[in-house]
Amino acid sequence: MSESDVSYCCGSCGYPLNLASSNRIAAGVGSEYDKDLKKGFTTFPSIDLSRFTQVDEVTCFPLYWGCNHLKTKLLCRKCGAHIGYGYRESPALCGFHSPNSSRSSYNKFTVKILAIQPSGNC
Repeated sequence: MSESDVSYCCGSCGYPLNLASSNRIAAGVGSEYDKDLKKGFTTFPSIDLSRFTQVDEVTCFPLYWGCNHLKTKLLCRKCGAHIGYGYRESPALCGFHSPNSSRSSYNKFTVKILAIQPSGNC
C-alpha cells in the first residue's frame, strides 16, 4: 500500500472492510467512473468477501440475450449496515439460479461512498 493509498472501514461501526483505494476501478474516468461517483458509488473489481454478510437478490432483466443480471447485497459483517452490491451474470432463467453457482464469479462490486470511511477515522 502506498502513502496515498487509503483503506476503508464501515461508516457505521468502524469495522475494517479491507477495501483499498488503489484497488478501485477508475480506468473509465470521464465516463462510467464519473456516472458512478455522481450516483454515490465507487467500483472495485474484487473485495474480501469474508468481511461482508451476503444477501442474494435476483434482478430479472436481461443484460443481453440469454443472460440475466444477478445482484447480491453486501452488508457489514459486524453491524449489518448496507455497504454495496456484488454483480454477476447467470445463464439461468429469471428467479432460478444454480445452487452450484460460485460466489467468486462476481464481475464487479459497487460500494456506497456514504457507507464507508477512511480507516484513520475509525
